[in-house]
Amino acid sequence: MLKELNQAVEYIEENLCEDINWKEWFKAHAINEYHFKTIFFHLTGLTLNEYIKKRRIAMANEDLLKGLSVTDVAYKYAYQSIDGFTRAFKKELGYLPSEVQKHNIKQMFSKLHFSIEVKGGDSMEYKIVKMPAFTLAGVKSRVPMQFEGVNQEIVKLVESITTEQKELMHELMNLDPKEVVNASYDADYLFQEEKGDLTHFIGVLTTETNIDEKLDTYFVEVNEWAVFPNEGKFPETLQNTMADIYAKWLLSSDYIILPLPSFSFTHMKEDGINAYSEIWIPVEKKSE
Repeated sequence: MLKELNQAVEYIEENLCEDINWKEWFKAHAINEYHFKTIFFHLTGLTLNEYIKKRRIAMANEDLLKGLSVTDVAYKYAYQSIDGFTRAFKKELGYLPSEVQKHNIKQMFSKLHFSIEVKGGDSMEYKIVKMPAFTLAGVKSRVPMQFEGVNQEIVKLVESITTEQKELMHELMNLDPKEVVNASYDADYLFQEEKGDLTHFIGVLTTETNIDEKLDTYFVEVNEWAVFPNEGKFPETLQNTMADIYAKWLLSSDYIILPLPSFSFTHMKEDGINAYSEIWIPVEKKSE
């Protein structure tokens, strides 16, 4: 996957002044689009579109310093209008294109290069579990993506759960891991939007079909899941394990991630600081 990531970066560099057709590129390189976009985002914190925009704006800034006109630079980097380019430029850098040469403003956003640091003794405990089709039953909300600390929007979602909803969930829970889970799916980095939200779902896994309308539902087909147990300070250990799944395990494993909900559950220890958690990731074995 490192090779493909760097090939994508080179493809972007070669086409900064053109429209980029990712559908054709993924097809030509036999790459799973969902898997690639997910890995790219978790490694960089940027969508492909955000990265391309930042590179174009940085190169545009260099051209403006060389004395090219705002009009020429706007059309060079595939903007449809001067106004659109000016708005994008100011939003990204905080100043107008016309101010660059006048004030000799320099701005850098370098081309990415992906590499992996190999350390002796690093390992991740995991198992692959085949699951039947099931329904997530619980409550859901769109929340901002957050990789560190406590997400206050998720806290609000937890606090919104009624006693009746809790009872209904526990009655339905009949499938491993037989826990109330935190699931997430439909992240914005998979689409054109750059708001940085995803759907967060708090609920249980069930094979029941008669589910009260007071609960939200999400149906999941038969699939395999990579399960990663982890134990330590909460939420740092859970978040670090999640980061390692995307930055290490998925880069070197024989599996790709699928566009289904990932989920986790947590049991706090008596000290209120440490916890045992499991992260479940929907995966598929790579084709030979």
